[in-house]
Amino acid sequence: MSFQSVRELPTPEEIKDVLPISAESARIKVERDAEIKKVFTGESNKFLVLIGPCSADNEDAVCEYVNRLAKLQEKVADRLILIPRIYTNKPRTTGEGYKGIVHQPDPEKKPDLVEGLKAMRKMHIRALSESGLTAADEMLYPANWAYVDDFLSYVAIGARSVENQQHRLTVSGLDIPAGMKNPTSGNLTVMMNSVIAAQASHTFIYRNMETHTTGNPLTHTILRGATSKHGNSIANYHYEDLELLLDLYENTNLSYPACIVDTNHNNSGKKYEQQPRITREILNSRRYDPRIGRLVKGLMIESYLEPGSQKIGCEPHIYGKSITDPCLGWEASERLIYEIAAWC
Repeated sequence: MSFQSVRELPTPEEIKDVLPISAESARIKVERDAEIKKVFTGESNKFLVLIGPCSADNEDAVCEYVNRLAKLQEKVADRLILIPRIYTNKPRTTGEGYKGIVHQPDPEKKPDLVEGLKAMRKMHIRALSESGLTAADEMLYPANWAYVDDFLSYVAIGARSVENQQHRLTVSGLDIPAGMKNPTSGNLTVMMNSVIAAQASHTFIYRNMETHTTGNPLTHTILRGATSKHGNSIANYHYEDLELLLDLYENTNLSYPACIVDTNHNNSGKKYEQQPRITREILNSRRYDPRIGRLVKGLMIESYLEPGSQKIGCEPHIYGKSITDPCLGWEASERLIYEIAAWC
């Protein structure tokens, strides 16, 4: 047979019984969710910065990063809301490569999904309890939402998943902001259709149950650049791109038009060191045009303790350096956060 059932995974309830969040962390999530929601509804003028490693591959390094971020949050709290990226699932273009801590708790060992689910939850809970910051993660597998719904404050739907029906309908049942990235082709209509679908109510099959959702008005767009038919990167963060997105929003009846701009991926051509320059252009567009200022609610930035990237298993292995896409290092990231706060 093509399919081989290896073992049954623990249910979300079983995992949560083993690794519960504290009452204090639950309280923090309620407060953070409410604060972040106000940015999308327009009740708050604070600017969102979703920042962190391309992949959360090491609990100690990730928690050290998030704890540093928490200290910065205290200093920019009047203008910015910092949301750490703790991405535990990684989509792979060809299916090859490290798929995140859920698949491989140890990137140098074979997949172990039972231990991976525990490692993912343990890392998120530790980061929240130590820092007081609820995080963002990518929804690669919609059925996994029940494993993370008690501590996440933001969900991203990736460029390769955004046209998938199950992703769209699952997001329609979330009560936190969910960002729909444009597909790798760059087609903005696909992205907008995903937002329309997720803001509506649906009845569908979810985890072997007939499920009804009421729609998620906090679903929004994420511009992450695109790839041409020749394989070249095409940026979509420029003023003209933001104008076009604004026009597309104005032709819909969507709640709370909103956009997050990804400063890496195809917007930077994966030249991670370009993220500060791209950030400045986006902030300038917001300042120049108040409509764009209201539309662009935040930025997504790839950053870790050390700049650049390294291969899995390389020697010497550098603590806090990405094993997937290259990231800004901490010093550059800290300067950039202060610069964003000065602009906002």
